[in-house]
Amino acid sequence: MTKHPVEELRNIVLVGHGATGKTSLADLMLFKAGIGRRAGSPDEGTSLLDIDDDEKQRHHSITSHVCHFEHQGARLNVIDAPGMPDFVGQVIGAYRAAETVLITVNAPHGIEVNTRKSFQHAGHQGLARCVVLNKCDAENVHLPELMQDLREQFGAACALMTIPLGTGAQIHGVLETVHLPEELPADAAMDPRVAHQQLLDAAVEADEDLMIRYLEGEEFTASELDAAIGKAIVKGTLIPVFCTAVKADIGVAELMNALAKYAPSPAQLKRHVLKNGKDIEFESDPLGPLVAQVIKTRMDPFLSKISYLRVYSGTLKKESSVHLVGTNKSVRIHHLADVQGNQHESVEEAIAGNLVAVTKVDELHTGDVISDGSDAITMPPMAFPRPMIGLAVEPKSQADQAKISTALHKIEEEDPTFRVHREEQTHEMVIEGMSELHLQLIQNRLHNREKVDIVTHLPRIPYRETVLGTAEGSYRHKKQSGGSGQFAEVHMRVSSCPVGINPDEYFVKERFPNLRTFHYDPTLNACYIDRITGGSVPNQFIPAVEKGVRERMTHGIVAGCQVQNVVVELFFGKDHPVDSNEAAFKTAASMCLKEIFPLAKPSLLEPIVKLEITVPTARIGDITGDLNTRRGHMEGMEEIAGGYTMILARAPLSEVMTYARSLSSMTGGQGSFTMEFSNYETVPANEQLKIIATYNKGNSQNGNGHGG
Repeated sequence: MTKHPVEELRNIVLVGHGATGKTSLADLMLFKAGIGRRAGSPDEGTSLLDIDDDEKQRHHSITSHVCHFEHQGARLNVIDAPGMPDFVGQVIGAYRAAETVLITVNAPHGIEVNTRKSFQHAGHQGLARCVVLNKCDAENVHLPELMQDLREQFGAACALMTIPLGTGAQIHGVLETVHLPEELPADAAMDPRVAHQQLLDAAVEADEDLMIRYLEGEEFTASELDAAIGKAIVKGTLIPVFCTAVKADIGVAELMNALAKYAPSPAQLKRHVLKNGKDIEFESDPLGPLVAQVIKTRMDPFLSKISYLRVYSGTLKKESSVHLVGTNKSVRIHHLADVQGNQHESVEEAIAGNLVAVTKVDELHTGDVISDGSDAITMPPMAFPRPMIGLAVEPKSQADQAKISTALHKIEEEDPTFRVHREEQTHEMVIEGMSELHLQLIQNRLHNREKVDIVTHLPRIPYRETVLGTAEGSYRHKKQSGGSGQFAEVHMRVSSCPVGINPDEYFVKERFPNLRTFHYDPTLNACYIDRITGGSVPNQFIPAVEKGVRERMTHGIVAGCQVQNVVVELFFGKDHPVDSNEAAFKTAASMCLKEIFPLAKPSLLEPIVKLEITVPTARIGDITGDLNTRRGHMEGMEEIAGGYTMILARAPLSEVMTYARSLSSMTGGQGSFTMEFSNYETVPANEQLKIIATYNKGNSQNGNGHGG
């Protein structure tokens, strides 16, 4: 790793909608910086960054890739992130590594759904933002209208830094707007004076003294204007817009110059970290305490596990021992590597502000933070969206059976938006991802890389059971067979637990007489309460009662689904001096809950998801009509550029399991959507009857339940 002080580092992530030319841009910048004999091409499968087999076959990025080059005295670390929302997990870690977000836009298509999301996410992270309008050599690009859309949606901070000379196939270069020549070219795609004025307006916004001088009509020196631009980019009052035609190699050199000159270094853009639990600003100082975070994990067939780290403070050295924050563990860093696509070059150290790869440290996972021994400073946790599209999977053969679990967990390590778990009620192994495409690529990776084949089918919906009323009762478990027997009697009460309670304020003796202890599960909003008096159930058997209750709740009662939003109280019981034991009380508790639960007005809950559906405005009627048939309801609409509308809606997960296919059919492939878990709601009575009937039928035939 070439030695560069923090001030000369530029960490940049390329984001945006799919098929905007991000990877082609990165490949061309690498070539122009002297890396490689020719510019790589994703379309030809020669990209230095799209290195996975799936990426080469599909000609687009699936995971994020790291590269770097030197230009005009600066070192630019670039992360090329996937553009499709299916792979958003790869993008979130990349944001954490960068100071500058380069949002690429397909100029003929304008602002697309992921363009907007990328812009908003970068703003929430407090990062500097730049926009690249690529494919400006297409015939249907009208720059003034496109800039008007950008400024309407993203604000007056958007200002052109380069303007195409010529239009369509006649483009032959770009004009830089920071310092205009005295004689302006006649074939500029937009009036350069207008662009220069907008740039000045945005640049002086970040400096009050400059603003006053500007309003008084004073002109700035070149160095003053350059400094103002850099400051305005950091503060967000300027969002530079660059025009490129990557395949024709137009505008890319000017973009590279601007990034080296104006993009903030780690020293300029302060990080927000947690110190003793409080949010503070933190500087990138190579001499400060070590703080680094794993931004990405890759399971390489040759190098085993690779953890990509961003160093925020201090210096990470080879053969050093570091502390894994939040644990009592220390790990040894044997190897450090500078990353160029799939090439790794060993280095001795990485200073604050740099990206580095660590190999073969199994204890490191995406999001983990390492330090030099203190937990006082750490990074905020990374927030990944919850995967909601699931498939139940089975190994295709006996040979696959032995390898499937290990193979799936390796992919889970790499992809924070992929999960695998076994449903206790259904005994199904379920994989969950962001979309059908996401899960299809997981299957491809299993086949190609892990040599594992699977059979898939739709999983059962993770319904939940609860009660709307209150009931109490008792159960006596008595068993005598030859030797010592089993005896336990429990008296319990089950009731509904309101959502959103503060457990310390809700579970008090005024509400639950004789309360001794309570154990509250915030995930399930469920509570077990010990109200025993006079030792009617000896203390040593109380945990066994709770265990029996918890197991029964896990396996479900009326439909084989996990129980939630309930309170179970143990208030009386009996024991036998010889025949009572933990197993007896566990069984008695489980059977007692099974008997009284149906008396407390049981009800089924279903998962509801939030949907953001982007469709051509002309198709709104079709979409809303279809939502109604899916028991969904709209919560709002927002018109967006290019004749599209974004619909905000909620619907039961059971009704949108295969929504991607339906939406594509209704919109001719022009619609897109994202969804995330929202909450659980009561299943309509007629649907509840169907679910319970299906469970009872399956239970009578083979003992398997319904639900998840």
